[in-house]
Amino acid sequence: MTFQIAERWFERKRIDDDITLIWEPHVDPLARCNIWHVRGSETDLLVDTGMGVTELKPAIQDLFGHGVVAFATHTHFDHVGSLHEFEHRIVGKHEAAIMEEADNRFSLYREDTDPELAKCIEDSGYQISECLIDALPHAGYDPRAYKVEPAKPTRVVDDGDEVSIGNRHFEVLHLPGHSPGSFGLWEADTGTLFSGDAAYDGPLLDMLPESDINDYCKTMERLMELPVSIVHAGHDPSFGRERLIEMCRDYLEKRAAA
Repeated sequence: MTFQIAERWFERKRIDDDITLIWEPHVDPLARCNIWHVRGSETDLLVDTGMGVTELKPAIQDLFGHGVVAFATHTHFDHVGSLHEFEHRIVGKHEAAIMEEADNRFSLYREDTDPELAKCIEDSGYQISECLIDALPHAGYDPRAYKVEPAKPTRVVDDGDEVSIGNRHFEVLHLPGHSPGSFGLWEADTGTLFSGDAAYDGPLLDMLPESDINDYCKTMERLMELPVSIVHAGHDPSFGRERLIEMCRDYLEKRAAA
């Protein structure tokens, strides 16, 4: 497979005065995580950090009005690849130990991915490309050397904890199912939910070795009760409460019929 060198690795879009979406256009949609920057009055918040194919922090440094704390919605490779770059790192208690060691079950190449894991992903409705990137971040980069760097959390959180960045306050929600330690951030004042991979507008991965469908159903029931205005998810476009409820109901009906 022949690769070109990317002119730039990260793209961004300003969502409102405080929130900016960052993504990696040369990463396959399967693993193209939404990276959310939230400006606060005392510190900034980064929700997830992408693949870690190349350095994230220098590429978005101009966004930071203050210091920044990075929050991992869960520890799958596409969400924590650059977590180690940040001094302040928040991880949920159920996967904090995983982050300290780094989960390196995944390769950029399909042929190097565990067959059982690949089957779980494909059975959920995805097609795994030959390689999860279609360009190189710089000359000399070796896609086969890709790995997630360990990152010891500087703060471990659980359901009901608060992440405050001064003028904005988020409640930590434990939303298991996709993974045991999937977490979201809920801002009641604005009806904003950062949902990670608990809810996104695409085929939900609930058949991974660490997934739990019963937990996922409980998470869906919980999400339906939230007075959400906007959901900024771990993948795919943002959506409102009507779509969230539709998504949750569809999932619950599907699993009830299985």
